[in-house]
Amino acid sequence: MKPQTEHFEGEKQEHPHSTHQENQDLENALVQGNHDVPEEIALLTPEHREYLLQRHGTLNLEPIPDMTDADPYNWPRWKKTSNLILVSFHGMMGTFTAASIQSAFVPMSEDLGVSLQRTSYLVSLFIAILGGAPLFWRPLSNRYGRRPIFLISLVCSLVGNVGCAKSPTYATMGLCRAITAFFISPAIGIGSAVVAETFFKKDRARCMGVWTLMATLGVPVAPLIFGFVTLRVGYRWIFWILAITNGVQLLLYIFLGSETLYMRKPTPGGPQQTNPRHHRLSILKPIDPTPLRLYDFLSPFTLALRPCIMIPVAAYAMVFLFASVFVSIEIPQVYPEKFNFNAQQVGLQFISMIVGSVLGEQIGGYASDQWMWQRQRRIHQMPAPEYRLWLGYIGLALTCCGMVVFLVQLGNSDTWNVTPLVGAAIAAAGNQIVTTVNVTYAVDCYREDAASIGVFVTFVRQIWGFVGPFWFPQMLESVGYNGSVGVVLGLIMGVSVIPTILLHWKGRAWR
Repeated sequence: MKPQTEHFEGEKQEHPHSTHQENQDLENALVQGNHDVPEEIALLTPEHREYLLQRHGTLNLEPIPDMTDADPYNWPRWKKTSNLILVSFHGMMGTFTAASIQSAFVPMSEDLGVSLQRTSYLVSLFIAILGGAPLFWRPLSNRYGRRPIFLISLVCSLVGNVGCAKSPTYATMGLCRAITAFFISPAIGIGSAVVAETFFKKDRARCMGVWTLMATLGVPVAPLIFGFVTLRVGYRWIFWILAITNGVQLLLYIFLGSETLYMRKPTPGGPQQTNPRHHRLSILKPIDPTPLRLYDFLSPFTLALRPCIMIPVAAYAMVFLFASVFVSIEIPQVYPEKFNFNAQQVGLQFISMIVGSVLGEQIGGYASDQWMWQRQRRIHQMPAPEYRLWLGYIGLALTCCGMVVFLVQLGNSDTWNVTPLVGAAIAAAGNQIVTTVNVTYAVDCYREDAASIGVFVTFVRQIWGFVGPFWFPQMLESVGYNGSVGVVLGLIMGVSVIPTILLHWKGRAWR
């Protein structure tokens, strides 16, 4: 049946002929009472099947949406895409704001009267809070919805950035940075839930990749932009620009942001369905009236007991620690001293990480979805989530190669040359592949816990990223750049590569 599109732009089918044949086969099987038809499709009413065909042009959907326009899975593509862009950019603003001052360490330390090392703690503080704060926001977003939390986040982040711009002392600056970190953090933790609540499994890696890519890009893009700002108008304008950006985001959320939290099962005493228009007007009315408990704030930690979550999260966090945090910390500390670079020149070095991350996402996101789809076509059923992990090995290999090139070439370079940045780009590509593949794998295994998974991933990644800068200098001082290669490769092999191989082998049984 041809889907009607006069008033609704449904999910675009990438393979219309094969989809049409699949629909015909399903319809014939339903008429004949074939037991091979998936149970969730066989249980649908004829009206429900007709509705899904009108909206999506196929019944081969996972999960099966409800028969209502309020279900985010049934939204038109433009609405899904605009919401994804808003949430992904919001997630990027977390890491972007954290890294915003990396090119301005020298002028900040002089203005605030503290050492360069103490100035760097303003980044470490932000990273730590960014990891822990989503534990507070997740339960609230599960009760009141995602959109109200995002609106509160932007209003308070704007205030925090204005406070940073006006801070006269190091202590005041630290307090305002802490406030900003706490309130900018929701999207970097619960963005995975927004993706899982909006997009079908066939598109999940590609769309999850947009969210993860934006969070990754925040680290190198911030010093690239604000290196120019610091050199030309002073570092205080970093915070004014961040505040203005928060204000623009707030306006866009008010007019374009939509609520993705949808109650699929009637809740006693609660609404039967999410009404997006209602929640645009009232941001304090709970969608889920279930009372909050202390366990709701701590439950993401229980995911550490699930190997299919803990292993990919730990593997990703170790890769992120070196390919993102280590590289982005060493460039602004080493390049000014070794090559006499100013803030603008330091910022330009981060182009390498941006290029690498974007290229890596083509494998981790789009190619990952195609990889799973082709497997489904061959075996005529949804492949196990572990099949996605094959692409993760490419990311792990690129990360190892990139870190070797970056460390060896940086240690051997007395004058500036591009070879360390080539290594940084290769490592960034590997990091982005591992990011998207591992996070999507965990969500595929436990879609109902997507919000908790996002929070847990953020917590582990940020805490590891917070601890790293405290021992990186000691590592380089003790064993040098060449000796650090062995440390880095040993940790990646022990925490990322070997556990991933084990997960690939035993993941199905553990699930």
